Amino acid sequence: MDPFIIRGLRVSTRNQCSAMNRTPFFMSRAQSTMTKAKRQPTTPKSSAQTSTPKATLSWPEYLEIRRNKRTWQTVATIPCALLGFMGGAAYFGNLDTDPLKPVMGIDPFFFYGFCTMGCVGFGALIGPTLGASIWRFRNRNILDLIDRRDTEFFQRIAKNRVDPTLQSPTQPVPDYYGEKIGSLAQYRQWLRDQNKYKRKALLPEE
Repeated sequence: MDPFIIRGLRVSTRNQCSAMNRTPFFMSRAQSTMTKAKRQPTTPKSSAQTSTPKATLSWPEYLEIRRNKRTWQTVATIPCALLGFMGGAAYFGNLDTDPLKPVMGIDPFFFYGFCTMGCVGFGALIGPTLGASIWRFRNRNILDLIDRRDTEFFQRIAKNRVDPTLQSPTQPVPDYYGEKIGSLAQYRQWLRDQNKYKRKALLPEE
């Protein structure tokens, strides 16, 4: 009977050991699933934080963007004026002209020359508008921020510029609309120029 008892004890101890060895495996699986479940909600928050747009533009950034806009307008003006000249010269240069038949009382060569120069001026007027349109398309993601800063900027300009009634035909107000301002240093210089002009205009004549 003793060998059978010993075998039974061995079988029972083996079952207990196998049960003890299995339980940590299931516990570890449960813990791993719980940690994964805790980590998953944090990923959308991080992605949401990275996808949020910038709230405001600093003044140096805004003034740099304004200077970039003026550059685009200037660059677009030159080719548009050249295209106007080429178009006007090609059209009016191919017209039949008779020096004995003036156009509106003007010599045909002078008249068509004035018309060609008008085409150049028309192209130069379209250039800044075209350049501003291209600039707005390139900065379409931050147009709301730029428009907001534009409103604040023009309010500051209207508040600090010289009263237009103080100007004269020979001495206009320097940079009345603040179009040449492209940095904080230029804005401070603009303020100094406005104060200098105001003191000079209000100074009583001796």
